[in-house]
Amino acid sequence: MNGTIEAPTIEYALLAPMLVVFGAAIVGVLVEAFAPRYLRSAIHLPLTLLSLAGAFALAVWQALKGVPTKPAAMGAVAVDGPALFIWGTILVLAFVSVLLIKDEEHFVGSAAALPGSAEEEQSLVERAAHTEVYPLLLFAVGGMLLFPAANDLLVAFVALEVMSLPLYLLCGLARRRRLLSQEAAVKYFLLGAFSSAFFLYGTALLYGYAGSVDLAKINLALGSVGGQDTLLYIGAAMLGVGLLFKIGAAPFQAWKPDVYQGSPTPITALMASGTLVAAFGALLRVFWVGLGGLDWDWRPVFYGVAILTMVVGAILAITQTDIKRMLAYSSIAHGGFLLVGVIATGSAAQNTAALSGLLFYLVAYGFTTVGAFAVVTMVRDAGGEAWHLSRWAGLGKRSPLLAGTFAFFLLAFAGIPLTSGFFGKYAVFQAAVSGGALPLVIVGVVASAVAAFFYVRVIVLMFFSDPAADGPSVVLPSRGTAAVVGIAALATVVLGVFPQPLLDLAHSAAQSLFVR
Repeated sequence: MNGTIEAPTIEYALLAPMLVVFGAAIVGVLVEAFAPRYLRSAIHLPLTLLSLAGAFALAVWQALKGVPTKPAAMGAVAVDGPALFIWGTILVLAFVSVLLIKDEEHFVGSAAALPGSAEEEQSLVERAAHTEVYPLLLFAVGGMLLFPAANDLLVAFVALEVMSLPLYLLCGLARRRRLLSQEAAVKYFLLGAFSSAFFLYGTALLYGYAGSVDLAKINLALGSVGGQDTLLYIGAAMLGVGLLFKIGAAPFQAWKPDVYQGSPTPITALMASGTLVAAFGALLRVFWVGLGGLDWDWRPVFYGVAILTMVVGAILAITQTDIKRMLAYSSIAHGGFLLVGVIATGSAAQNTAALSGLLFYLVAYGFTTVGAFAVVTMVRDAGGEAWHLSRWAGLGKRSPLLAGTFAFFLLAFAGIPLTSGFFGKYAVFQAAVSGGALPLVIVGVVASAVAAFFYVRVIVLMFFSDPAADGPSVVLPSRGTAAVVGIAALATVVLGVFPQPLLDLAHSAAQSLFVR
């Protein structure tokens, strides 16, 4: 080496989608620092949308050019088929979420002002806005892109923090119910810090076991390192805790209903879609690529976690009277359905089938979730969004189009045929049956039937109950909100009627995960 230090080799073209998002986030910070306040929104919105659209175009270009056969950035980032598919999914969902976020009425004018204080009232009167929402969102999206593509555990930890820290801030910026929003932010921060600590400690233990944080080298060490099984199993368990927390799997799901309820609804939509996609991508990469040779040991644990997650999500959702908490428990149940696909490992063909089903499910669920939360933003009462289910009574008579659209999203969550949710569950459950996980699929079908009850309950409430005299009003949607609802409804219909093109694309992307 002659005492010289060699510069790392970075494939900038492969990493271009992430670099565009991070670059736009840095530009957004500079806009906050130097641009006049009255110009910031006018600069941030096009900058954010163009960066997300440009990053998506670069991801598509990269996929068309050909999937690399080895990781980029000195082996730290795996730009393979699943990573590119997940990148495209996250970027589209983030783009759609920004159309909701641009309605700045969801965000407090001054986060530093005490709830109910004169300063807060003054900020509301002046219609002040937190324009730093946009660069924070871009940093979070950049972390979401890096997290599922991280090919070593240290990069994964950095991505986890880059994704999570902006979300902790964004959760506390709701314009109404300020105390609830701040409680959600603090709870998410504290529990998220614990989960990150578990992830980091697990990384240290696996480094002690394998002598590397590279996932491929950890997998190779599984068959060659002896006498250190304690480090291996405790490290793998701690990594699992950190990742399962991010997807809201039981028994690590307690944060999810409170955070979803207290956060500004557009931020909830982003977390319920983009964060879930990123977390599942990271979970698959760590346990299929890094710990794939240990599957006989972690699969039974995931069996129990999947069953518990489906049961907890489905049963506790029935008891909810708040629409956002109900959707949060619905998200927990869907996390359990997705874990069924994670367990469906076996041969390379079996793994490809399971992964393609998971990728399709993530796209279908992501669009439906964003659409459902977009509808929630449009149903209001005197205190803002009408969260209590009793306020939704008779909505079908007041606004049949909006109620019908929301009912359609709920039916997609339930997995009714001719919706995207049906084919998502079918693809995952079929792969699980082929992988010998039939008992788990039976539990999933029963949990789906239980979940259908609380979806149908809301539909009955909207269409077969009389509206109260002081019932909620339906605000005229902005162009952004209307576009979100329209895009989500169209995606739910198209993927339910013509799922094959996306299934083929997911299958093609899934095949390259195992090329090393």
